[in-house]
Amino acid sequence: MAVAAPAAGHGHHVHPKRAAMNRVGLWLFFFSESIVFALLAMTRFYLKGIEIDKVDQALGLGITIILLASSVSAFTAETAIEHDRRTLASWGLFITIALGVLFAFGVAFEWYTAEFTKDSAFGTAFFTMTGMHAFHVISGVFMLGLVWAQLLRGRYSSKDHWPFSGIVMYWHFVDIVWVFFYPALYLVSTPK
Repeated sequence: MAVAAPAAGHGHHVHPKRAAMNRVGLWLFFFSESIVFALLAMTRFYLKGIEIDKVDQALGLGITIILLASSVSAFTAETAIEHDRRTLASWGLFITIALGVLFAFGVAFEWYTAEFTKDSAFGTAFFTMTGMHAFHVISGVFMLGLVWAQLLRGRYSSKDHWPFSGIVMYWHFVDIVWVFFYPALYLVSTPK
């Protein structure tokens, strides 16, 4: 996978004040999204004990491993672009995108094979939590794809990679949310 070198005069340097504002804006977005995800998790714990929750433990663990592996490839890509290792950055983004798509398909498969419905209390919590998270994964895959396309066209370098870093931070945020959702949905259950 050949990656174009940055074109001469192709710099998109961001003013330091603008870069700081970008970071503050991203962290405010993370804060607001954290509230939404926390409310969903609290709802799940409020509903604990209302009914039996039967989930596919192997699938849940599998998609969790896939998502955590995608964080490693995203980190590798970001570190690579910070050192102008464009080919490694490109492969890292490609692997992250592929793992994100695989995770989304895993969630869709679980929805299709679930032994409960959205009409039950646990089903409502499960489908809402996984649906909201899957939406963020799919939007993250889309944004990673946009950054990857720009990288292939020669954009980004060690001196100019804010959009690259921003989407990787978003990806890590989505992964961290799943680290909390996974035990809430797959490991905390009520006995019969």
